[in-house]
Amino acid sequence: MKRLINYIAGLAAALALLAGCAVIDHSAPSGADKSAAWVLLPFSNATETPFAGQRAEAVTENLLRALGVANVQRYPSDLQRDNLFETGQAKDDTKAIEWAKAQGARYAVTGTVDEWRYKVGVDGEPAVGIALQIVEVDSGRVLWSGVGGKSGWSRESLAAVAQELIKSLLVPALK
Repeated sequence: MKRLINYIAGLAAALALLAGCAVIDHSAPSGADKSAAWVLLPFSNATETPFAGQRAEAVTENLLRALGVANVQRYPSDLQRDNLFETGQAKDDTKAIEWAKAQGARYAVTGTVDEWRYKVGVDGEPAVGIALQIVEVDSGRVLWSGVGGKSGWSRESLAAVAQELIKSLLVPALK
């Protein structure tokens, strides 16, 4: 019996250690209607990784659909400045919100990517940092916001770490 208790305690300690690889903070659930019209607005890229914002947008769009938001439209890429050497400057939020209103969207999801890279070193662990917001399009009021950072193991893909992090942010937002 004592051996079983020690095993369970060791397993709990290992799980606690693994949980330390991610930090997530978010507001209360948004209360947003998943059946309403949603848009995904451009994400700001505050990293040195080209197109990190657009990569995060693609993951977020697919996760929104997977989590039950069926009517999602993405801001057209031809309206964005596709620049390999992004400056990290904020996107034109006013133009994006006007586009969302013209689409009849009720909610908009936007964000900022703070980290999107493989860490330098022998192991090269993937690391992602992102902040997300759900905005009510008509009023401009932020219904929900969340921020998180996650790193993975050396053989884990950057895309997998990003997907896990964004999903762990969106699940509580959509309750």
